[in-house]
Amino acid sequence: MNIRELEAIIEGLLFASGDLLSLNKISEILEVDRKTVRSIINNMTLKYGGPEHGIGIREIDGGYQMYAKPEYYDYIKKLFEPRQRQGLSQAAFEALSIIVHNQPVTKAKIEKIRGVNSDSAIERLLERNLIRDAGRMDCPGKPILYEVTEEFLRTFGFKTVNEIKSIPLESFGHTEAGEEDENVGGT
Repeated sequence: MNIRELEAIIEGLLFASGDLLSLNKISEILEVDRKTVRSIINNMTLKYGGPEHGIGIREIDGGYQMYAKPEYYDYIKKLFEPRQRQGLSQAAFEALSIIVHNQPVTKAKIEKIRGVNSDSAIERLLERNLIRDAGRMDCPGKPILYEVTEEFLRTFGFKTVNEIKSIPLESFGHTEAGEEDENVGGT
């Protein structure tokens, strides 16, 4: 196979997947080494970076995904207008910020930092797939540990969690995370 054929196959895989595809999986499907696949995808990312394309390819935590460029958001949102989602409340953003900066973290630690019960905020973040159960802490009661998901990285536009640990999450308050309403009713 030549490079153009490999690019076309990778493009088809990323498009058809609609979700994050690992470098390992792409390499396995193509039966081509990871270094070559990474090089091809890096070239494709540059190609799609031009203004003549409405989509791009982004790397997220060692995988790749196609995405619609933000400058076309106003047009794309019209496609999904009937499907309005409520935004995250201040409580949910506070809990999310604590999880980002302390993960994996227990609900008890989140509540200790916030000073209030966080059941509904955590439930809302789980429903939105922004956080996930990361196992259990090895201590009495074996509390659940929480961490952010790939959906969190995708939603807020980051490659890895390490990229954002030094940035206060409140600064992301009006992103694609969900058409933020100021009063969403507690979560």
